[in-house]
This record gives sequence, structure tokens and C-alpha cells, in this order.
Amino acid sequence: MKLLATILLALMLAACASTPGFDTSGVNPDLTPRRAAAQQVEGEQVVWGGVIVNSTNLEDVTRLEILAYPLARNQRPQTDQRALGRFIGLRSGYIETADYAPGRQITVTGVLEGAAEGQVGQSRYTYPVVELEQLYLWPEERVRREPRVNFGVGIMIGN
Repeated sequence: MKLLATILLALMLAACASTPGFDTSGVNPDLTPRRAAAQQVEGEQVVWGGVIVNSTNLEDVTRLEILAYPLARNQRPQTDQRALGRFIGLRSGYIETADYAPGRQITVTGVLEGAAEGQVGQSRYTYPVVELEQLYLWPEERVRREPRVNFGVGIMIGN
């Protein structure tokens, strides 16, 4: 019984360790990318997340364009909710853009450094710019393409 309890405790701790655990104290949860761009906010600490739209390595910095979504309690972007706007994340140095590719979910911390003008399609867009401090790239969710249905009578061992 003690062995079973130890194994269950270890599994629960491992599940908890797979989230970023960013410190959100001092972060204004009402400050969204859309609001930050409209108000030209600078110097505020943010914890935002979303889906990477574009990633580019420049000379001294990597630029991530991220479509923001509300964060769940574990700080994972809730992509089933309404988007909160886009933002640009800048990280000094090189980040492998093959890993930080469009479609990947990410949560970041950083400081707002102002805004930058750009385009989304044919429309002009004002992006809040975040100097990134911490990044957490969420593991890709594997989606099964075929339904898994089993019929039968007997004992099943394995998957």
C-alpha cells in the first residue's frame, strides 16, 4: 500500500512539473495585447500566451509574432476562447524557429517595450512589443485521426 501511494504521489508531482509556473504577482490580468497597443503601455510586466503566427531570426534577436489567448490556471493558452490580439515578442540571440514554428502554443513573460506598426493581411496593425524573459513552448498535442473502437468479449492486455 505504501509503494502504491509513493508511486501515485510521484506521478502527481510529475504532472505538476510539466507546467511553466511563471510568477504572476504584479501582473495586471486585465492588460491584454489589444489594450496595451491602444494605450501605448510601456514598462509593465506581462504573462501572455497564445499561438505562434510567425517566427523570424534577425541579426541579434529572434522575433515571434503571437496571437494571444486567455490563459488557463496552468498558464496554457485557451485557444477555444476569443483571441485577445497579437503581440510581438523579442528575444536576444538565436532561437530555433523550426521549434518555435507557426501553430505552436507558447506562454511568455516579459516587459512591454512600446508598440510597433505592422500589417495583418492588408490591414495596418499596432503590435505591443514585449522584451521576452521566459518562454515556455507547450508540447504538441497529438490528435488521433482514426477513431479507436474495439468490439469483443474477453480479456484485454496492453493498449
